[in-house]
Amino acid sequence: MPVLAGAEPFVHDGSREVGVLLCHGFTSTPATMRPWGEHLAETGYTVRCPRLPGHGTTWQECNRTRWPDWYGCVRESFAELSQRCSSVFVFGLSMGGTLALRLAEDLGDAVSGVVLVNPSVLTRRLDARLAALVAPVLPSARALAGDIAKPGAVELAYDRTPVRALASLTRLWSSVRRDLPRVTQPLLLAHSAVDHVVEPVNATVVADNVRSKDLREVVLHNSYHVATLDNDAPLLFRHSVEFVDSVRQVGAR
Repeated sequence: MPVLAGAEPFVHDGSREVGVLLCHGFTSTPATMRPWGEHLAETGYTVRCPRLPGHGTTWQECNRTRWPDWYGCVRESFAELSQRCSSVFVFGLSMGGTLALRLAEDLGDAVSGVVLVNPSVLTRRLDARLAALVAPVLPSARALAGDIAKPGAVELAYDRTPVRALASLTRLWSSVRRDLPRVTQPLLLAHSAVDHVVEPVNATVVADNVRSKDLREVVLHNSYHVATLDNDAPLLFRHSVEFVDSVRQVGAR
């Protein structure tokens, strides 16, 4: 299946001290994470941003994948980074944040820290909650992508939402939400003041249920959902590097 131009994985080999795994969102591509990845690469970190199965091609192909496929991809990338780097951090946007939380829940201290941007663990939208019921007769629905405040910024993502894949995502939400107390790693939680895709309650549920002693929150006042491409991207990138450096300093004591 041909990959959309610009949807290719992002790979940079830098420091053997710090590796960062970037996880993109549902129906999106590594293009949404590339500016962040390039910033981290300039800092000297080793960076991986895989293209999740079923993404960056067609929404029809995405409908043939399920959440274990996406999770297996990021877990494989994490394992590769762990072989190369002494500390590995996981960053995720939207569903990428869901996958990052799942990694933290499953792998424990092997994950040095987590950075989440508008992570999703639930929805109150009736259409999404009914996805499993309507999937047999409704292959796709209106697009979720492109929620960006910055004029001219465009997200490379599908123009339709694959409903069967969305139904699988809702099942991932349930398991991740149940296991949030298993997240004890240092965590930076960035969330937009206005988000038309992921409701604000998601950040609240994450913050209230993880057990991270080092939990930091950043509110992005000038960005919508895809904050990595929006007005607050420089702020987000700076905070993420400061977070990694401070976590490593504490670990070195």
